Amino acid sequence: MSRHFIYLLFIICYFSFAPASAQPRFPRYREGVPTDSIRLSDPFILADSATHTYYMTGTGGLMWTSKNLRTWDGPRNVVELDTTSWMGRHPQIWAAELHHYKGKYYYFATFTNNAITIDSVAGRRIPRRACHILVSDKPDGPYRPMQDPVYLPAFKPTLDATLWIDTDGLPYMVYCHEWLQNGNGTVEKIRLTDDLSGSVGYGQVMFLASDSPWSRDDNGTGPNIVTDGPWLFRTQSGRLGCLWTSWVGKDYTMGVAYSKSGTLDGPWVQEKKPITPPNYGHGMMFEDWVGHLLLVLHEHREVNGRTVRTPHFFLMDNEGDRLRPIANFIP
Repeated sequence: MSRHFIYLLFIICYFSFAPASAQPRFPRYREGVPTDSIRLSDPFILADSATHTYYMTGTGGLMWTSKNLRTWDGPRNVVELDTTSWMGRHPQIWAAELHHYKGKYYYFATFTNNAITIDSVAGRRIPRRACHILVSDKPDGPYRPMQDPVYLPAFKPTLDATLWIDTDGLPYMVYCHEWLQNGNGTVEKIRLTDDLSGSVGYGQVMFLASDSPWSRDDNGTGPNIVTDGPWLFRTQSGRLGCLWTSWVGKDYTMGVAYSKSGTLDGPWVQEKKPITPPNYGHGMMFEDWVGHLLLVLHEHREVNGRTVRTPHFFLMDNEGDRLRPIANFIP
């Protein structure tokens, strides 16, 4: 059998059986890539103690792995979709997160099918975009669909879902209803089934973009209307907080809201000032192997007229009842 025939057979098999989301792209797998050489929006890191490995994903849906946070191997595709679902064969994947829950690993992400229009607002077409959850027995996947084909209403563009177990012991999806449709972005919650395979009831608003005193529109005269990347945490005193991102003029920036009740029900009170410098946002926190509390987020900057986003770390302090950044962190 010739080498050319073997190669042709490989190509045929790949396009016949590879996950649909992997077919349009051929990312070059690399080893030992420094963090600041990775181009990635909305980074999320799962520090998995069972494998003593850091798993990083984000927008694009691909995965990087590391043992030390300094260098990374990847990217790899870890998603297998039902191509007959509303997502179609080649959805965009935004803001993927990884969560270990009751012995399984869950992949929370935003999927967009640009071939489907769900609304038109002020002359702007809004495609089908929704938060969804996939599952795997292993942190490195593959992640596959579960029972419920739709977690949130089809007519509602939602994004940036995360997982939170509230004081009632029940799992919730926290997500954004996109400002493009409602004119004032929200952060919302919806209860999930115990195995995260579906949602229960209806979404409820936690807070609005306009509630924030720090986020401002381009003119600096009114509130910004964008909500982006919610992520929940507790301080060492037990206070419940929510990181989320918006804009201060033209600067992408992240702030914090705190719940007076200590639950997702709120009411939520916004901090007066953002928690990050300008042009950093969409972050989450985790502990490294030596106990540092780290915030990973992306740096948002312009290089030769192009927007470049790279993962960045801050060392954080959550003692007492308020989260605060300590310093830039270089692993």
